[in-house]
Amino acid sequence: MSNTTRIKIAIPLAAGKLCLHFGHCERFALVDVDLVQRKILGRTDLVPPPHEPGVLPRWLAEQGAEQILAGGMGQRAQGLFAEQNIQVTVGLPAETPEALVGHFLEGTLQAGENACAH
Repeated sequence: MSNTTRIKIAIPLAAGKLCLHFGHCERFALVDVDLVQRKILGRTDLVPPPHEPGVLPRWLAEQGAEQILAGGMGQRAQGLFAEQNIQVTVGLPAETPEALVGHFLEGTLQAGENACAH
């Protein structure tokens, strides 16, 4: 994570909530947060480029993402995000971005099983 008090969290979405299968999401919510004040500063939703191995980690890094909140993600994808210096949290429930970021900021995010085994 960066040395700043502000970071950008990326959340894959389907029907407005966390998409459990990372590479198949309709769009990403990019949420700017203040870690010290523990509040959401803004949100932008973007349609990702077509899913191919290695494309999303690079694209999200270009968008400034430093943290990914996901339902399921394969080990290879997690490694590609690590190469981009992006932290990944998997096994999260299909909630709204605001609810997930709220839990993240409060330190109460409950990660379960990674919904993606490949």
